[in-house]
Amino acid sequence: MARRIRLATYPPSAPLATFVDYFWVVEWDMGGRAPEIQRVLPYPNAHLVFDRGQSAIHGVVRGAFERSVAGAGRVLGVRFKPGGLRPFIDHPVARLADRTMALDGVLRVSAIEAEQRVLDSAGDAGMVGAAEAMLFAVLPAPDARALIAGQAVAAAAAADGPASVAALCAQTGIEERALQRLFSNYVGVSPKWVIQRYRLQEASWHLARPGPVDLAGLASQLGFFDQAHFTRDFTKLVGCSPLEYWKSQQASRQGG
Repeated sequence: MARRIRLATYPPSAPLATFVDYFWVVEWDMGGRAPEIQRVLPYPNAHLVFDRGQSAIHGVVRGAFERSVAGAGRVLGVRFKPGGLRPFIDHPVARLADRTMALDGVLRVSAIEAEQRVLDSAGDAGMVGAAEAMLFAVLPAPDARALIAGQAVAAAAAADGPASVAALCAQTGIEERALQRLFSNYVGVSPKWVIQRYRLQEASWHLARPGPVDLAGLASQLGFFDQAHFTRDFTKLVGCSPLEYWKSQQASRQGG
C-alpha cells in the first residue's frame, strides 16, 4: 500500500507557526486496482482540507473513521495546532466536532477557487505556498487562550501523562470547570476525550513492543477503571481488542 499512497508533511512558515502544526499531502494512484479502505485514528486537531469537490474545514472527529481510496488524486491538508483554528473563526470549536464547515467562511475565497489555487499548483511546494498565501490574507492576532489550550493538550499527550482530568488540572493549574470551558472553546472536545485518546495511543505503543504483556496492569497504569473498560474503548478506536492487536504485532515481528 505504501507504494500506492504517498504521505508527506511540511512545517509552516514562521507567521503561521502559532496556529498551524504542519501541512500534509496525500497522493495516490491505485493503478486500476480495486478501492482500498484506510482506517484513520483521531487526534484533537482541526484540519483545513483541499480535496477536489470536497474541500472543507474539518473539526475534531471523535471516533476512528474509514476512507475509501480509489483511482488517483492528491489532497493538501492544513493540520491546526490544538486551539489553532479558534482565532480564525467566530464560534467555539466544539460546534465543529464530527462536522465540517465551508472553507470560504475562513479564507473568504470560494471553495472552487481555493481548490484551483492549491490543487492546480505544481508540486508539494506550490500547493503549500498557495495555501499559505490564502491563510496569510486572513491571519488573526495571536490568542493567549489558544496557546494555553495547546499547552494543556501537550501535557495530556506527554508519555506517561495524566490519566484523569483531575491529574491534568493539577498539572496545568487550571480548575476543572475552567479547563472544560477552555477545551470546548478552543480544542473542540473535552479534556477527558483528549486524555483517553492519548492514553489509548500509549497503549498501542506498549502493545507493539516485543514480549509478553499484562493487560490488566496496562489498563490500571493508563487510568482505566478495569481491563474490560480498557478493552471496550481500545476496540472501539482501533477496530480490534488489545489482545488481538498485541498478537498481530508479535506476528509481524516474526514475519508471520
